[in-house]
Amino acid sequence: MQVVQVQLAVAADAAEVGRARQWVRGRLLALGADPTAGYAETLVLLVSELVTNAVVHTGRPAVLRLHWPEHAGPVRVEVADASGTAPLPRHACGEATNGRGLELVELLAVRWGWVPEGAGKLVWCEVDRDGPGEGAAGAGADLLTGGRLPA
Repeated sequence: MQVVQVQLAVAADAAEVGRARQWVRGRLLALGADPTAGYAETLVLLVSELVTNAVVHTGRPAVLRLHWPEHAGPVRVEVADASGTAPLPRHACGEATNGRGLELVELLAVRWGWVPEGAGKLVWCEVDRDGPGEGAAGAGADLLTGGRLPA
């Protein structure tokens, strides 16, 4: 199976999160994907969460990778950073304005995980492009974002 892999260097700046979302949308278009499909919107949301975790919580640059199987299979997103601290999902309570990122990843991704990589780590997730999971992920993104994703 052929897989297209592209990557983006991300600076240690929260403003980079928006650039990462735009980059993923552009890559999806370049690969011939419908950027308004449920899985594509879910993918953009997950990129936003993983890149936010990498740059905000580590204060260090990161690398975002997109793995696109040419014919079938899940799309994989990876974010590598220089912090060896394990990602820990937490449950934000009440009116908290943060702390839900990995909870969203757990909810919307088909699979996710992390592995140590050198002195840092690699956090990854996968999203199905079709099948029963795609509709659920798209619906989840609509519920969580009011049907739209941040730019």
